[in-house]
Amino acid sequence: MARPGGTAVTAWAKSALSRQLAELERTEHAVGDRFPLSADPGTGKWTTTRNGSWTGGFWVGQLWLRARLTGAPGHRRAAGRWARRLADWAAADSVTRGLVLWYGVAAESRLGLGSAAEPLARAGAHALARTADPVAGVLPWGTAFGDSAEPVLARADGAPGTVPLLAWAGEKTVAAQHLRTHLELSGEPGGQSWAYSERAWARAADPPPGWTRGEAWTLLALADGAHWLEPALGDTGRIRAAKVPADFPALLDVPGSPPDSSAAVITAVALAKLGLHDAAADLVQQVLRTCVRDGRLVKGCHDLRRGRATAHQLVWGDFFLTLALAILAEAVDPAAV
Repeated sequence: MARPGGTAVTAWAKSALSRQLAELERTEHAVGDRFPLSADPGTGKWTTTRNGSWTGGFWVGQLWLRARLTGAPGHRRAAGRWARRLADWAAADSVTRGLVLWYGVAAESRLGLGSAAEPLARAGAHALARTADPVAGVLPWGTAFGDSAEPVLARADGAPGTVPLLAWAGEKTVAAQHLRTHLELSGEPGGQSWAYSERAWARAADPPPGWTRGEAWTLLALADGAHWLEPALGDTGRIRAAKVPADFPALLDVPGSPPDSSAAVITAVALAKLGLHDAAADLVQQVLRTCVRDGRLVKGCHDLRRGRATAHQLVWGDFFLTLALAILAEAVDPAAV
C-alpha cells in the first residue's frame, strides 16, 4: 500500500482514529438494534431507522472498518450480522442501493475480512445493472423513496458507491456509462439533479443547485472511477478538486449557509483516492479542529431546505471520517472501499 502521508501524519491520524472508534462504540450502545441516521449536536441523541434507509451501509461500513482495524472476531461477527440486515436493499428500486451494498456489504471482502456477504453484494450489483436506461444513459434514481418512475431522474448521490460496486461485480460498461452521463450533466454550473424527458435532460429542483455534498459525491465517484474504470479520470478529478470550496457550505447559493462537515470528509476520502494526500490530511485536520465536539463529528447538514438535521452528527459523516483517518493512518488501502 502506497504511503498516504509521512510519519507525522500517520501518528495524529492513528490517534484520531482511536478516538473515532471509541465514538463508534458509544453509538453502538446507544442505538441498540436500530440503524443510526443523525444525532442531535447538543444531546447526542440519535434518530434511528429500522431498515437503514439509504444510509444503512455507512453504519455497517463503520463496523467492517472496526473489524479490520481491531482484528477482533467479535467485531467481525457484529458487522456480519448487520450486513445481513441489508439484504432487502439488493432488490430495492433505488440507485442508492449502490451506496448501501458497496460500503455495507461488499466491504467485507474488499477489506479482507471474508466472503460470506459477497454473493449478496454481487447479486445486488447485477440487479442494479439491469435497471440501466440505455437511452438516458444512466441508472435511474428509482421509486423506493416515493419518486415517480417518469421522468427518469439522476442525482449526484446516485454515482458514488454505485460506480465501484458495478465495476467490481464485472458490470464495467454500465458503470462507465452511468459515470460518464453524470459527469456530462454535472459540468453544468450549479447542477446536482436532473430529469430526462422528451430525449433531453433538464435540471431538477431537488436537491437544489449549489448542493456542496453533491459535488463531494461526484468527486468521490470520479476518484473510484479512476481506479476501477479509467486512470485518466484521475486527472479530471484532480482538476475538479482544485475548485472545492474551503468552508463547505451546505448550499453555495444560499448566503450564510451552514457548513456541512459530511461534505468535507467525503471530499477528504476522494482527495486521498486521487493521490492528493497532503490536501486530504489538511482537510481532515481542519474538520477535527472545527467540527468535532466531545468526540463527535457535528456540523453536518442533512437537508437545509427542509430544516432536517442541519448541524448534526450524521452517520455517513462518521463513516467517511473513519475511512479518511484509516487511509491516512496507513491502515486501509485507499482503493479498498
